[in-house]
Amino acid sequence: MLNQIHVVNENVYRFFAIFQALATAMVTAALGLFVGYSKWGISADTARTGVRGVLVLTTAVAAFTVLMVVIGLLSWLDYRREECELTEKFFAAGFRTLPRLRNFYRWYETYIVFFIVAITAVLWILGESTLVARIR
Repeated sequence: MLNQIHVVNENVYRFFAIFQALATAMVTAALGLFVGYSKWGISADTARTGVRGVLVLTTAVAAFTVLMVVIGLLSWLDYRREECELTEKFFAAGFRTLPRLRNFYRWYETYIVFFIVAITAVLWILGESTLVARIR
């Protein structure tokens, strides 16, 4: 049981690392397109569409990562409930208490999800206001 909880916790970091790597690669691709579209003979409309496409892909990766973190959190809550039931049955009543959802601000997953959503929003704002607006 404790090993399953540990694996769920590790998976959050794995998904976050995958998000960081993919987001970095996609932002690099968007910047490369922005810098080189005229030299490569790509029209401005196509370059704008390409930058927006990269932003959409980044948003999809972010949504998938947030979904995986939320699913991991739900699994953790389920494993923790089972752990509390087992310790109450075989050890002592009240030894472990169930986690309270109102304590979400103490869970690191909350801040990982917040960071992913914030970074995605910033990418859209900067992408539209800086990159897409300057492609002529």
